Amino acid sequence: MTEETPGFDEQQQAQQGQQQPAQQPDVPSGATSDDAEPQAASSAKEEGAAPAGDAAQTAGLTAQLDQARTALAERTADLQRLQAEFQNYRRRVERDRVAVKEIAIANLLTELLPVLDDIGRAREHGELVGGFKSVGESLETVAAKMGLQQFGKEGEPFDPTIHEALMHSYAPDVTETTCVAILQPGYRIGERTIRPARVAVAEPQPGAQTVRPAEDSAAAKPAEQAEDKENGGPDEG
Repeated sequence: MTEETPGFDEQQQAQQGQQQPAQQPDVPSGATSDDAEPQAASSAKEEGAAPAGDAAQTAGLTAQLDQARTALAERTADLQRLQAEFQNYRRRVERDRVAVKEIAIANLLTELLPVLDDIGRAREHGELVGGFKSVGESLETVAAKMGLQQFGKEGEPFDPTIHEALMHSYAPDVTETTCVAILQPGYRIGERTIRPARVAVAEPQPGAQTVRPAEDSAAAKPAEQAEDKENGGPDEG
């Protein structure tokens, strides 16, 4: 038999008893209210901090949204202004293009007016015959297609805006200044006159209105004398 060393078990128990207080004791399930208060306060703080953070984040997003809307409105206004300016520019370019075209056509036809005058004089004298007739008529047709219009007729009232008086006379059979002869026809393109009609005008005869009443009074005197004879002559005072 082996001999047991006396006091060995007691030494182990003593060592275990010294180690147990050094360990962290477990929290019992039935903890007191004093122990639960710190935990409740910390959870309440966490819950209060969470809504405050959400509100700040929402405010930041709202501010960013307002800035985006303001920037969008500014860009939209800029785009509308640019579109209006482009429309005005396009209309102005189109108007200038039409005006330049009309000026070019007017300058070309102005240079052709002497040729058209020669064709008209040749027609009046019966010289527009043969090949010259076909050429002259073709030229007049082309000028008409380009918008050239001839005006000026005998007997129409004189208008200084479209007529140029080269000759002047008096006539008893007119009541206003009248074109009695067309020396050169006028030409226009649309509403634009490129050459006035050169005419001879006649005005009413001076004194025609005053002579006529004198003639009427002279014709009335014999009638009055005849009436006096029928009535026995004028009364003598």
